[in-house]
Amino acid sequence: MLRNIFLAFIPIFVAVDAVGVLPIFVSLTSRMAPEERTRTIIRSMATAMLLAVGFVFLGKGIFRVLGITMGDFMIAGGAILFCLAITDIINPVKRRRIPGEDLGAVPLGTPLIVGPAVLTTSVLVISQYGLWATLISVVVNILLAGLVFSLSPILIRILGEAGAKALSKVMSLLLAAIAAMLIRKGLFTVLGKA
Repeated sequence: MLRNIFLAFIPIFVAVDAVGVLPIFVSLTSRMAPEERTRTIIRSMATAMLLAVGFVFLGKGIFRVLGITMGDFMIAGGAILFCLAITDIINPVKRRRIPGEDLGAVPLGTPLIVGPAVLTTSVLVISQYGLWATLISVVVNILLAGLVFSLSPILIRILGEAGAKALSKVMSLLLAAIAAMLIRKGLFTVLGKA
């Protein structure tokens, strides 16, 4: 069970990319008081948790209703993850939004903490490592993102904005490799059934 949790944790950790989101979080919350920043972090984690856990439980049911096989989803999910990874690698600046009252929910909770990459990865990881390993990995990764945001002043001082961006590029490269693996496995699954 611990091995499955660890193996599920890695791709979800790469998809969440909390360190890569850190410069955006800092820029969006730079004018906030510490109490307001804490409330924003809690709201973002609650939004991300509800969305990710809901998708973990409902994702496969939605597939059944639509007639989508796991092989189909692996190919489509891998293609989307690959596109997201390439966009992150090529695009040096992610779009930033002026903070509002809903900043914790959108864009921090979703799509920055839990976006298409995390949702796709979560559903695919369930088929490989099981529901509970995936669920634990998703929850731990969201809590870890909250911890990273809470420690943002210290981490930005240590990494610098350039260091955080460089680390984000490495995470995007790993995400692209995971995407290629998913497409390969999906093709084998679909062609094996044909």
